[in-house]
Amino acid sequence: MGKIRIGTASWTDKTLLESGWYPAEAAKNPEKRLEFYASQFPIVEVDATYYAPPAEQTTALWAARTPADFVFNIKAYGLLTGHPVKTSTIYKDIRPEHAKANIYPKDLQPQTYEEIWTRFLSSLDPLVAAKKLGVLLFQFPPWFTIRRSNKDYLVEVKKRCSPLKIAVEFRHASWFDGDNKEETLELLRKHHLPFVCVDMPQGHKSSIPPVAEATADLALVRFHGRSEEWTSNDIHKKFGYLYSERELKDWAPKLRKLSSAAKETHVLMNNCYSDYAQRNAKQLIDLLGA
Repeated sequence: MGKIRIGTASWTDKTLLESGWYPAEAAKNPEKRLEFYASQFPIVEVDATYYAPPAEQTTALWAARTPADFVFNIKAYGLLTGHPVKTSTIYKDIRPEHAKANIYPKDLQPQTYEEIWTRFLSSLDPLVAAKKLGVLLFQFPPWFTIRRSNKDYLVEVKKRCSPLKIAVEFRHASWFDGDNKEETLELLRKHHLPFVCVDMPQGHKSSIPPVAEATADLALVRFHGRSEEWTSNDIHKKFGYLYSERELKDWAPKLRKLSSAAKETHVLMNNCYSDYAQRNAKQLIDLLGA
């Protein structure tokens, strides 16, 4: 059985800070917050990098403030997965002038887009040097459907990021409709691309079924909650779901199966509201003895 790392998709969420989960001396101190988090969990997913690329000085601090065996999974900047981003988040010296408030990759000059790729990957150098970078999470948008150009882009992304590892999360049901399920999993296996298994609300166009499959030597699972308000623009209504012990127990054999098929399994609680993710992550650790 491979190693299982369990953690959460945030350590700085405002509602987490307000929940009382952090000791008083850490609640208002960024350095002590990360140190405390790392004393409780062996891994964290950084979602802030989806909204804006990090500064290299920031990733260097993350590396310095965590134990030697701690791991950071980094969510790819939205532009690199085809999402629109706020123009203000693009590096200032290459930011398009007179652009709209939000911008898509197609709105950029090719050389600007390439430079963003280069700088984003370079910003992670301190984590790479410290051997603390787990994977780059590429969560594709709901309009990223199963078609040839998108399959080709998955392979392109892997080549762009090499030798860094990437993992792929889909948000359109077409990838798992009918026979597409096996086609999708085989594509990922062929190119040694880790599939991100998800637990999420069902019945939406963005819903992916809870398929527990390892397609590479690393397996990943992200728990998004099962909120009835998944389509809400309020992020806390969308992800504010506390899993019951029964729901987590139902996942335990699936996680053990994944860990037997992969060298390492990363399990991240993304139900980031209050201390829900931290509480559920601790429950999973107890259930699996991880």
